[in-house]
Amino acid sequence: MTLIGAIDDATGEVLYALFREQEDTEGYFKLMERIVSDHGVPVAVYRDGHAVFEHPEHEPMTLEEQLAGEKSSTQFGRLLVELDVTSIRSRSPQARGRIERLWGTFQDRLVSELRLAGAGTVSGANEVLWKYLPAHNKKFAVPPAQPGSAFRTPGRDWKSFFCLKHQRTVGLDNVVRFGPHRLQVLPNGRYSYARAKVEVRQAFDGSLSLYYQGHLLDTRPAPPEAARLRETAKQGRSQQETRQYVKPSPDHPWRRWVYRANKE
Repeated sequence: MTLIGAIDDATGEVLYALFREQEDTEGYFKLMERIVSDHGVPVAVYRDGHAVFEHPEHEPMTLEEQLAGEKSSTQFGRLLVELDVTSIRSRSPQARGRIERLWGTFQDRLVSELRLAGAGTVSGANEVLWKYLPAHNKKFAVPPAQPGSAFRTPGRDWKSFFCLKHQRTVGLDNVVRFGPHRLQVLPNGRYSYARAKVEVRQAFDGSLSLYYQGHLLDTRPAPPEAARLRETAKQGRSQQETRQYVKPSPDHPWRRWVYRANKE
């Protein structure tokens, strides 16, 4: 299991932490969502160079990125931009002294708590962790050097940021394809959205929604008949492409007719 967490640099309070099967985007989304919900929006995040935060430097740029002149943001990087949180990359573990010392403390105290509780699953480990955190903060957190809080109140629509967002183009049949899903866009303010650029928002429960210029579109699963028709048409084109031209034989009736006509 992997432990994901965040600590307040001013007080040493563990804002939130959770166990995940691996260090993934969903885990960091849940971490940030809980921080914003319980404390507010932080001014900045001091983090490492994990691929969740930024694309690796050695990763080649896509054609779209080359045209834009810069690499696109990761999903979590986009989330920080929408929350107006400054993202600062640290270059060494020594620069992240406070959080690295927290991991050392957890490896001693938290591991003992997990062993005593007999936790053997991610959910069981999280139950032990969340019961342990209040006592940990009470023991190790300190008052800030300056009174007040630097966390900001989130906007009304802040929860809409916590999803995966992808850009797609509506097909000529008013259908948006997203992996195995096909969403039929219904008329809403305009008859057709063919070739329109839309945003697919994917919640972590798997649900999908479409947005066009910030407005939610009415959708429904595309009928399976459309898929079968396209597959049939695709197979027909494939057969036409692979069909070979056969040269008529010398005694073919068509050749005899042309020969007689020319001779007469």
